[in-house]
Amino acid sequence: MSTFALVCALFASALGGFVTLSLAMDRHYEDAHGRGRTPGPSRPWQQLGGAALLGLSLVAALRLRGLAMGWVLWLGALTAAALVVVGLVSYRPGWARRVGAVASVLGVATAAAYGLLLLP
Repeated sequence: MSTFALVCALFASALGGFVTLSLAMDRHYEDAHGRGRTPGPSRPWQQLGGAALLGLSLVAALRLRGLAMGWVLWLGALTAAALVVVGLVSYRPGWARRVGAVASVLGVATAAAYGLLLLP
C-alpha cells in the first residue's frame, strides 16, 4: 500500500468530515449559502456523513501506523484539518462547500481504492 495514498485519504476524509459538520451548523450554513437559509431536514444526514468521514480517517490512520501510533497520527491530522476548516469558514465560506465536496470524494475514493472500507 502506498503511504502517500493513505495519508491523502486520512487528511482528505478528515477535512471533508469537518467541513460537513461545520455546514450542519446554522451559522456556517448561512455564511456559505446566504442569509436566512438553514440546513433543514438535511442536518442529520450532514452530521452522520461528517462523523462517517472522521471515522474513515481514523481507519486510515490505524492502517497506516498501527494501534500505537495511529491514534497520534489521527489526532495530528484532525488538528491540521480543523485549522484549514477554520480558515476556510472564516475567510472564504463559499469555498468551504467546494473544498469539502472535493475532499470528501477524494478521501472516500482513495479509501475504496486501497480497501479501507472493508473490515479486516
